[in-house]
Amino acid sequence: MTPLHGPGGTTGEPADLLPSGYRAGEWVVSELIGVGGWSTVYAARRSGRTGGPARPAEVALKVMPTAGLAPRQARRIVESAHREVELGRRTGHPRLIGLIESFVLRAPDRPSLDGAIVLVMERAARSLRELLDAGMPEADRGRLIEGICEGLAHLHRSGWVHADLKPENVLLGRDGSVKLSDFGLATELTGTHGYAPPLGTLDYLPPERWKAPLGALGVQVRPSADIWALGIVIHEVFASGTSPFAGATPVARGAAVQEYGEGRAPLRMDHAVPAFWRDLAADCLAPTHEARAQHTADSLLGRIAAGQPTRRYRGARPHGRARTALLAVALCATAGATLSGEAPRKVAFRPTGELTVFNAERACQDRTDRDLQCSLGLAIDPTRPYTPDNVVPTRVWHGDVLTAECQLPDGLPIVDEDDQRSTRWFRVRLPSGSAPAAWLPAVRTKDRPPLPNCPHSAAS
Repeated sequence: MTPLHGPGGTTGEPADLLPSGYRAGEWVVSELIGVGGWSTVYAARRSGRTGGPARPAEVALKVMPTAGLAPRQARRIVESAHREVELGRRTGHPRLIGLIESFVLRAPDRPSLDGAIVLVMERAARSLRELLDAGMPEADRGRLIEGICEGLAHLHRSGWVHADLKPENVLLGRDGSVKLSDFGLATELTGTHGYAPPLGTLDYLPPERWKAPLGALGVQVRPSADIWALGIVIHEVFASGTSPFAGATPVARGAAVQEYGEGRAPLRMDHAVPAFWRDLAADCLAPTHEARAQHTADSLLGRIAAGQPTRRYRGARPHGRARTALLAVALCATAGATLSGEAPRKVAFRPTGELTVFNAERACQDRTDRDLQCSLGLAIDPTRPYTPDNVVPTRVWHGDVLTAECQLPDGLPIVDEDDQRSTRWFRVRLPSGSAPAAWLPAVRTKDRPPLPNCPHSAAS
């Protein structure tokens, strides 16, 4: 999607635009946001007070016309819309742009748009591409990549491949939250791969896609294709929007990708990319699917959480960090992290309640093997950032029962995978032989026992 800031964008205007004030369903068009090959996106607001309080006041309308197209073209658009609706219905997540509803536009006054499919989606402030063009603050770069990785990890765990990851399809909320968008090419996996139309953005295609055979169902797509695109995005974020593959055009850069994939050219990255991110990007850009497949979105997310400098938090919510709490301990284990700093001072409390650990990841709720990737982190200090050096060695899993001693109502805000947010923490006892006590965020349990507030010294 190419963003526009008014009529006359570089892609040219569509033959028929919806004017400001046009009513589509219960939504009133405000302005044009951008134009893509198959769709046009508008900002819109809710008309009157329809829809109830759960409906947002401002949205984005993705309008996908079908009038006047050849049957095969129209079918492709319908299939694309169906993929977006199906993915939005089944895999909602804070790191994916939300789908609110879909409908068919009735516009007899505009024949070229009559019968168009309309997707009503969350409204974002801008795209990562726009931020790259404007100049990105250095402190935000790691957080944004981590958010992208969170979205990919959820997609892949849910059995989907994005298949068109690029800065234009990474949207940023007014609060700085990161959300993946534009799932028109998203592919549901059947086993190890799925099938997608032979489409995509050339600059983000892995080497194997350039010569992939086209079958009756399309071309094979696997999660490693998203990992390749992530590597390109990482390089762009730290290298002022430039690709690691040289060339004046996408086709020329594609030729460089193929040379690299065939072992005829090395990977050359900009020196502006810091060492940690350079290593991460190099693994994402492994030249073959087989070499790349070992670097899953989950494992990359683990490395990011374990290897980044202390995070910077702004405001009440830690930048939509939905999975840090889930992964903190597992990542410490895989990175060989140890405790650092002073442990909380012991305070004698009489146990007053029990808490059952809750993991919002549904796949982890059904496991009985205590897989490390499903373990949850317990903090040393609930008022400090939830990073590997602030996590006790003991791990807990969904369904574990912990003895709670007291609660801290105003600790660091934590957000879970279902976008539930809380500043409340519980001080819990750990099994004999481990750390004397630790802290469980309230979003990691459904229990709310009547506990007293902890003395100030207990959280220091």
